[in-house]
Amino acid sequence: MHNVTLIPGDGIGPSITEAVVRVIEASGASIQWDRKLGGMAALHEVNTPLPDNTLDSIRRTRIALKGPLTTPVGAGFRSINVALRKEFDLYANVRPVRTILPDYRYQDIDLVLVRENTEGLYSGIEHYVGIGGDPRAAAESVMIVTRFGVERILRYAFEYAIAHDRKKVTLAHKANILKFTQGLFLDVGREMAKEYSDRIEFEDRIIDATAMLLVMDPYRFDVIVTENMFGDILSDQIAGLVGGLGLAPGGNIGRDAAIFEAVHGSAPDIEGRNIANPSALLLAGAMMLDHLGDYEQAERIRSALESTIREKDSLTPDLGGQGTTDTFTDALIRRL
Repeated sequence: MHNVTLIPGDGIGPSITEAVVRVIEASGASIQWDRKLGGMAALHEVNTPLPDNTLDSIRRTRIALKGPLTTPVGAGFRSINVALRKEFDLYANVRPVRTILPDYRYQDIDLVLVRENTEGLYSGIEHYVGIGGDPRAAAESVMIVTRFGVERILRYAFEYAIAHDRKKVTLAHKANILKFTQGLFLDVGREMAKEYSDRIEFEDRIIDATAMLLVMDPYRFDVIVTENMFGDILSDQIAGLVGGLGLAPGGNIGRDAAIFEAVHGSAPDIEGRNIANPSALLLAGAMMLDHLGDYEQAERIRSALESTIREKDSLTPDLGGQGTTDTFTDALIRRL
């Protein structure tokens, strides 16, 4: 029995979370859920978007499945997702994409993006610079890149490639312009690649060329590793290759904890309408089961999802159908 912190989240979060819980339990996985609040739901109930008892639960279970969270607008609240990554030092953001839609423009896509999750411009070190009488005449953000942070994310990418029988790692960077920060990322990557040269093919590409080639010929890529902001952007781009964020899961991995999530937002415009697509969170749940070593259940879930979508059984509107969250979930469970 695995103890897992479950954070339903906001907007469509509770609906898709309940669907995912039903499917995971139907797969035969032995999960004891510890349900906790986060986001606006927590703010309304306990006056903070990230309650201490939610953090304590993750420290205890060391693993969480999280629905989309809405960050409150106003002073004092930065991204809750970023706060969770920093709190538990979840340095590796892993976002795999794989073709499921039978009629989509790209077929046979199977890519993984590994994103450094704690440094770069998302470190949050920024301030205004006063000039003359204007206290906000200029703004400055600092990109922090440490050798420690670079080494561990690159090591993770290479080891991930080996563990998942991948053949190639591409390091995407902007070292031609950002000579020091991106130069450090590139230098460490080239040096580390020598250790894996007999097992993993390695290349480095400038980030803008990488973005272009992902559209022109995505099949030349396998595992892409990059820094924080570039990874944030490229992960949405690769999701677009397979149909969008509704099919894009993500895992945030650290030494002592891991949090799995849907990449998409809380979609308040369709909250309560029973039409939300749970696929991204379900795929994140399958990633979580892999992380726990429940490989058979994870693969059964992925297989059930793929056959349900390819056979166009009770698909939600975003997938081109007229089904509901509930009927789509029922179709998945029938296949399990």
